[in-house]
Amino acid sequence: MAIWRIDKCKNEAGYRSHASIYGLIRVGLWTQPVKIGERSSGWPSEEVQAINAARIAGASDEQIRELVKALHAKRAEKLAVLMAA
Repeated sequence: MAIWRIDKCKNEAGYRSHASIYGLIRVGLWTQPVKIGERSSGWPSEEVQAINAARIAGASDEQIRELVKALHAKRAEKLAVLMAA
């Protein structure tokens, strides 16, 4: 798994602006960014790919919102496992 910066995410998803990604985040159609530094953030590549695959498969906005919720839950599970180790 890699963490992709916003330019890579835009290219992978076909968006032209940062505002496109942040607009999707606001309406629950894209996952929240992960902080990777004091002034930088990115997205796990597997999350971007999952959202893109859902769009390609013809998922509705509501289905993608559910996917985004599941991806966030998966992040929380991974953190819990790491903290328990």
